[in-house]
Amino acid sequence: MVLVLVLGACGGGGGGGLFGGGNRSNEVPLEELGAQEIFQLAEFELAQDDPEEAARLFTEVERLHPYSEWAKRALIMSAFAYHADGDYENARVAAQRYIDFYPADEDAAYAQYLLALSYYDQIDQVGRDQGITFQALQALRLVIERYPDSPYATSAILKFDLAFDHLAGKEMEIGRYYLRRGHYTAAINRFRVVVEEFQTTSHTPEALHRLVEAYLSLGLTDDAQTAAAILGYNFQSSPFYDDSFRLLTGRDLSPEAAGEGWLRDIWRQTVRGAWL
Repeated sequence: MVLVLVLGACGGGGGGGLFGGGNRSNEVPLEELGAQEIFQLAEFELAQDDPEEAARLFTEVERLHPYSEWAKRALIMSAFAYHADGDYENARVAAQRYIDFYPADEDAAYAQYLLALSYYDQIDQVGRDQGITFQALQALRLVIERYPDSPYATSAILKFDLAFDHLAGKEMEIGRYYLRRGHYTAAINRFRVVVEEFQTTSHTPEALHRLVEAYLSLGLTDDAQTAAAILGYNFQSSPFYDDSFRLLTGRDLSPEAAGEGWLRDIWRQTVRGAWL
């Protein structure tokens, strides 16, 4: 049998009842409490900065009173409490259950947003494994597409852009690692991903400059010149363009579209205005 500590009445004019005062007294079997009483206990635990206990109590509301309106409210609050406790897996489970059970409810948008946050808040904890970031992007996209008029859509858009930028940043990190060690082809493959798939992120100017460095190191001057031409066309004020320009002119080369290949295709898209 599960027992809980019920708050007793305080002295003076504090009033009695479940939350009448600040002292705890009398252990009461949880099964003997109503749905609202357990829900209020869970809210109290949240206020006391104990989201783990709050999540447990919200879950008990649903278990003991599954057909009550409080069970519905407790489910979304359990997702919130789990997330606040850093228990992201259970937060996702609770949020997804809410979406499955109450897809038309006004809190479904918040449940989807919590589900997305449960991935997003883990992005910086997962090292080079980008699976969590992709899942965050997918969940955030659902917030944006399914609930565009919700109060969470704007935040979801911002976080989507940041997560997208994070993916590009990881590609850049690995590309620079290969470049420093002279693995130029491997580096080019990483920078190419940024240019082709993450061109709207803040990492694109550097990716183009690193392509200039890598291609020059391999003696592929046409590709180096074309990368610099794209960089100059789109980001002429970037310090990365200045660096690329100096590298090329130091070899009596200039930024211009030359030769054929994937970068020449990007150049054609750029001058048609279809790239950025």
